[in-house]
Amino acid sequence: MASEGEYESILLVKPDVNVYRIPPRASNRGHRAADWKLDTPDWSGRMRITARGKVAFIKLEDKVSGELFAQAPINEYPGIAVETVSDSSRYFVLRIQDDNGRSAFIGVGFGDRGDAFDFNVALQDHFKWVKTEDEISKNALAPDTGPKLDLGFKEGQTITLNIGQGKKRDKPRPQSAGGFGLLPPPPGGKIAPPPSSNHNTTPPTGETQTDCLLDLDSSNSNTVVQSNPSSSDLWGDFSTPAR
Repeated sequence: MASEGEYESILLVKPDVNVYRIPPRASNRGHRAADWKLDTPDWSGRMRITARGKVAFIKLEDKVSGELFAQAPINEYPGIAVETVSDSSRYFVLRIQDDNGRSAFIGVGFGDRGDAFDFNVALQDHFKWVKTEDEISKNALAPDTGPKLDLGFKEGQTITLNIGQGKKRDKPRPQSAGGFGLLPPPPGGKIAPPPSSNHNTTPPTGETQTDCLLDLDSSNSNTVVQSNPSSSDLWGDFSTPAR
């Protein structure tokens, strides 16, 4: 049974239900609603189904005052506390109990089949929940005897991780239109003019051909140039290598 400290929840409320006195069961074939006086119910009121812990309670109450007429504690469904009749889906047999533990069987019926369907579903859902809670409790108490998955490393076992180890690409260097990089001029120096492709060009006034060649060869510090102005051969030896 449910303990007094447990919270009571409401599972279903139906405002119209009829109660009948039923005759004793004549045989094992079950109860039949046709044997009841369906046109003259013995009591009419509302039905409220509540749950406290794992126990459900079907309460028959007055529509106006809410006074309790009878209640049926339900420990399992389907079971002896709630039985269906053999000739209708709208009528049931309840085993009601008083505070002294005395019990009696009465018949209850709904005017609409939808109300009877909701009555069944409310009880089924509650005891499905009870069954699930029992299975969870058993699994928690039962020792784990199944094989366990070993995810540890064995002796000498290693693992290799490749995390984004890609080749680095060199960034292309900017090139000039000719395909070569531009070099800065030497500091403090002068850029010598390129030699003329025409060897017959007359040198500037006041400057011999030898002087032009000396200017072009001034970058070679290991060469001593000696001019021979009296030489008539312009393309003769005009420099001797340094010793």
